[in-house]
Amino acid sequence: MNNQNNGLSGDKPLSDPKDDRLGYAPFAQHLAKSLSSMSTSEGLVVAIYGPWGSGKTTALNFVMHYLKDYVERGEIISVPFNPWLFSGTEDITRRFFDQIIAVLAKRKTSSKELRKKIAHFADMISETPVPYSSVGKLISKLTSPKEKDIVHLKTEVETILRKEKKRLLVTIDDIDRLSAEEHRQVFQLTKAVADFPYVTYLLAFDKEVASRALAGLQGQSGDVFLEKIVQVPFELPLPDKVSLRRLLFESLDKLLENTPADQFDQSYWTNLYFEGIDHFITTPRAIVRLTNTLSVTYPAVKGEVNSVDFIAIEALRVFCPLAYDVIRRNPQSFAGYFDYGMGGTDRSKLNEYHDAWIKRVNVEDQVAIKKLIRRLFPKLESNYGADFAADWRRKLRVCSEEKFPIYFRLSFPLGTITNSDMLALLTTTSDPVSFSEQLLRLSEEKRSDGTTRVSGLLERLADYTEDGIPEGNISTILDVFFDVGDRLLKEEDEGRGLLSFGNDARIGRIIFKLLRRIDEPERFVDLSRAFRAGRSIGIMEDTVVTLGQQHGKWTSDKPNTEEERLLSAEHLVELEAITLEKIRAAARNQELLASKHLPSILYRWREWGGEAEMKSWVQQAVSSDEGMIEFVERFLHRTYSQTLGDVATRTVYRLDPKNVEPFIEPSLLVERIEKVLGKKDLSDNQRKALTEYVKEFKIRAQGKNPDAVLRS
Repeated sequence: MNNQNNGLSGDKPLSDPKDDRLGYAPFAQHLAKSLSSMSTSEGLVVAIYGPWGSGKTTALNFVMHYLKDYVERGEIISVPFNPWLFSGTEDITRRFFDQIIAVLAKRKTSSKELRKKIAHFADMISETPVPYSSVGKLISKLTSPKEKDIVHLKTEVETILRKEKKRLLVTIDDIDRLSAEEHRQVFQLTKAVADFPYVTYLLAFDKEVASRALAGLQGQSGDVFLEKIVQVPFELPLPDKVSLRRLLFESLDKLLENTPADQFDQSYWTNLYFEGIDHFITTPRAIVRLTNTLSVTYPAVKGEVNSVDFIAIEALRVFCPLAYDVIRRNPQSFAGYFDYGMGGTDRSKLNEYHDAWIKRVNVEDQVAIKKLIRRLFPKLESNYGADFAADWRRKLRVCSEEKFPIYFRLSFPLGTITNSDMLALLTTTSDPVSFSEQLLRLSEEKRSDGTTRVSGLLERLADYTEDGIPEGNISTILDVFFDVGDRLLKEEDEGRGLLSFGNDARIGRIIFKLLRRIDEPERFVDLSRAFRAGRSIGIMEDTVVTLGQQHGKWTSDKPNTEEERLLSAEHLVELEAITLEKIRAAARNQELLASKHLPSILYRWREWGGEAEMKSWVQQAVSSDEGMIEFVERFLHRTYSQTLGDVATRTVYRLDPKNVEPFIEPSLLVERIEKVLGKKDLSDNQRKALTEYVKEFKIRAQGKNPDAVLRS
């Protein structure tokens, strides 16, 4: 392996041209020669334009290296100024003049009179809060008749500079790091005092960034304003790709020392690099970012991953986090092989999924990303079968389902819901199968706080309901929620306390925000279709209740106006009828007992279908011990309390038989429950429900209120 030092250490710029590997030295040498041979006495502003990370600081350092002899002989007085050192906390204008005075104080040839005049001038200029004013305010400070002292001082400074002929070279770097307001301050300052004789400014910055920051000053575009400041602009010559690759490869050589040869396939690396990674290696800083990341992450997995694949995956993490997160969150769509038996339809769906999420990548990166992931994951390219799995596993490839998790050990905790997660999910909202699969999968994955990932995702999804979801996908989302929504209602996602809510409320919020985006007739069509095809009776009942409350049903609140209601009275009645039929069907199919909304559903059934029909079903449902246990369990209520001095909340379980009374006579169940409690094959939740039922029944039998007794 090649151990040659390539001069890239962290993000540290170079200072000696002998270390130049990217062709900056010739440019810097010619610029230095021009600056040293200037004959004009007028002030001048020279700029080096270059994008972030392109090596502007290195170029400035090389210029000063070539001017070193002139500085040592006193022919040029170097005034380095870095405004970023004072960003956010200091007056940059004041610090700028302080730096000039400090440098002049070290030069025996500079007069005290010059330093005194500059200091006085700085004091008066600094009285104006430049960062929050237009450039005109500062200039007016110099030209207003009321401020003749400032104009006089400026003239005196110019006179001394012309007399002493001290050529000052003010270099200003790290402008790119400043805020927009601080950008403006630096350029306003430069514009106001750029005409000092024998003073040359050498600025290095990203022209696009500066132009955006300066836009609007004096009613001009940023580019026009820059043209008024900079007399001599230079574009930093970007390093050629060959030089950048050489630097990167030398860094990677050092990183991969002692890596087994069978883990590095040269042909595979060449194809992978040129089809994807090379696209992102455009500046020295890009090399530093990637190699710095690898220096931390690779040692932790060395010997457990394919080194080529790991470099590619980390390149995605550094340069395209969205693609990295989509891959990490969806191993089933990337790793493994594509079974021939899955058929062309499934292959088409897989391609549609990948085409959808990759559209969210920056346009200029899409081709490179697509080529890269197709190299990394053969499943996306061809119908590789099970016979390839062993070879991928042996070579420690990321496409191996067994090895895939190793590549992401140092990522965000798996429970985290990132922006990339949301973007990936949004790509599935046009496909009911993919969307429901994603939701159900997330409902089984836990976050660090014990809740499921789907609860966090539902919270975030609500943020996209107004403009992040295409209107054409609304019907798909409704179909999915009314089909699998009940399966997303997890106990661990129920909040603690009176002000908290569960996934049913989260789903309801999304549904109603989406419904408001479409007209009433279409709302009813979408809802009635989703209700008829769906299986989530709980979400349906909850939705109908909310729609009914807008008409004044089941609430003491004032009814909404006709314009505010999402459904007309006629359509509401039709939707209630559809819901009643779904309740009856669930009752016939022995599915109704499983609903977490059972008590509320029974109330609706009693109202819409009649009390006799509802009670007949309840009698039949509780006729077996198993049915009775499940029925009673649905009425268990969990609350949380916290007394003064407690650190954590205390869980309190309640089940007042009076709540069962509208559906069945509570006394009919007590003796059976007491017998069942002697059984050992009860879950903790079932035992709590049955125990609370008996306890609170006996309290009421004594003529007491369980609320008062248990609260005391």
